[in-house]
Amino acid sequence: MTELEAGPAGQAPGRFGFDEPELALHQAEAHLTLGRTEQARTRAEASSAACTLGTPGWAAATLVLAQAEASDQPSDAAQRALDVLDRMPPSRLRATARTRLERLRGLLAARPAEYVADLRERLRTLPPPVDASGAASACRAPGIRRRTAVRCGGIRGRGRGPDRGRRRRPSRAGRD
Repeated sequence: MTELEAGPAGQAPGRFGFDEPELALHQAEAHLTLGRTEQARTRAEASSAACTLGTPGWAAATLVLAQAEASDQPSDAAQRALDVLDRMPPSRLRATARTRLERLRGLLAARPAEYVADLRERLRTLPPPVDASGAASACRAPGIRRRTAVRCGGIRGRGRGPDRGRRRRPSRAGRD
């Protein structure tokens, strides 16, 4: 046994910035990206089991597990996502969790399985994220419309300056 493991905190999550469940989550996402769904499922299950139920880490691991199950067990995948939505209030859903939910929606789009329609409806009615001041942030919601993003200054790098959205005329310098 090493000195680190023998300490009072042992392998506590987040100690020195390292977290075993988070490592397992990243491994699961890598396996998922490479199309290795069985390995992704195993690592996501390990991550989810090591997290506290109802926390953002648990939600992330559970949604990656749902993505891994989407091709073989679409009903189970949808049910896992619904469980996350039941346990996590929308205000506590991180942007990454919302992205994983949207990715899962895409994976389940052509799957007529039990709970999939319920998940689609829940995602459709999911309120936009809330920023630190408590205001709804439509610019960060998955699947935003272009009009909303332009209004928030998020398309084509247009800032919030006085010349936002205006075309610039070519310079006349150097002309005789």
